[in-house]
Amino acid sequence: MSILIINIKELIQVRAKNVSIVKGKDMKTLPTLKNAYLLIEQDTIVEYGSMSDYTNYQADLVIDAKGKMVLPAWCDSHTHIVYAGDRSQEFVDRINGLSYEEIAKRGGGILNSAQVLQNTSEDDLYEQSLKRLNNVMKMGTGAIEIKSGYGLTVDAELKMLRVIKRLQKESLATIKTTLLAAHAIPKEFKDRKEAYVDLVISDLIPEVGQSKLADYIDVFCEKGYFDLDDTKRIMEAGSAVGLVPKIHVNQFNAFGGVALAVKHNALSVDHLEEMRLEDIEALKDSQTMPVALPSCSYFISIPYTPARQIIDAGLPLALASDYNPGTTPSGNMNFVVSTACIKMRMTPEEAINAATINGAYAMGISDQYGSICKGKKANLIITREIESYNNIPYAFGDNLIDNVIIGGKILE
Repeated sequence: MSILIINIKELIQVRAKNVSIVKGKDMKTLPTLKNAYLLIEQDTIVEYGSMSDYTNYQADLVIDAKGKMVLPAWCDSHTHIVYAGDRSQEFVDRINGLSYEEIAKRGGGILNSAQVLQNTSEDDLYEQSLKRLNNVMKMGTGAIEIKSGYGLTVDAELKMLRVIKRLQKESLATIKTTLLAAHAIPKEFKDRKEAYVDLVISDLIPEVGQSKLADYIDVFCEKGYFDLDDTKRIMEAGSAVGLVPKIHVNQFNAFGGVALAVKHNALSVDHLEEMRLEDIEALKDSQTMPVALPSCSYFISIPYTPARQIIDAGLPLALASDYNPGTTPSGNMNFVVSTACIKMRMTPEEAINAATINGAYAMGISDQYGSICKGKKANLIITREIESYNNIPYAFGDNLIDNVIIGGKILE
């Protein structure tokens, strides 16, 4: 099928040549083309330009986007949307004064989600997750990374990964998969963390590598969870079977996880609410993408990633949702972009770059996604009639999306 979009008020994130990453001061530049058209054949952008240069292209469907913006669909590089049930009671517990750590010590948090998921059938888990995936796609997410980590047994982790694989096959969205078995220490391994790490390394990682059920390996590198030695062992075991590291670091404490991840060629380091000068220096001249998760900071009232410090140091930054049942029960990337501007002092240009090109980079897919470029995949957002792209973060509570196109197909 071919789709022709004409009279576009402004075509956003236009790149004559593919750009795979945007860093530092360049993040303030967001190239656009006003009064434009764009032609899609099958799932690919094949042509675009100014309406003044437009010739009469033939297409199966013509969309008149007068007064509307067109931009790449969001690339959400950090989610946990495959889970069972919810943790709304913990939301109330936090309102009543309990911290995230206190809830976890009482058996809540990740361990709560793991227990529910272990008792949920694979088909039920798939149906719950598919609803969430379809919902975030309607809100403009066209590419998404999904982690395991709420299984915490070999069988339950594999069940999660099979569900993600099924979502890949059934959904229009581009999905990348991450093994996050080292998300928390299971109850049955209490005071025996090393034995659980051994289990992940000896039983789970080889099976995942052989079955090709994941692209990446992740670890929750944090005090009370997995330390630097645990993280190193798991990254090395994952890398040995072809799983690229993408690591949770510096959410509550900074103690060297960033430098360790960079040393092991991590594709991204995610959270970074706590940052030291050493962490900034470790990221310089690396291929590792820093990823901020502002919705998490908003929801559990922790500091925000110091975006200005990171970008002003000449580094790139990506934005992702961290969609999960405990600390970010939302995958709305429009809110993520708004929150980055409102709370992290990112400009709209920086935030849109962070949620498109740099988000794609953090999933290893920026050669095909994240910008308007001939030959790239047609994952697009068509806005409602708005004054400028500044309205996207400005009108943080409004739905400004008119249509979403994923893989060259308009979402119903």
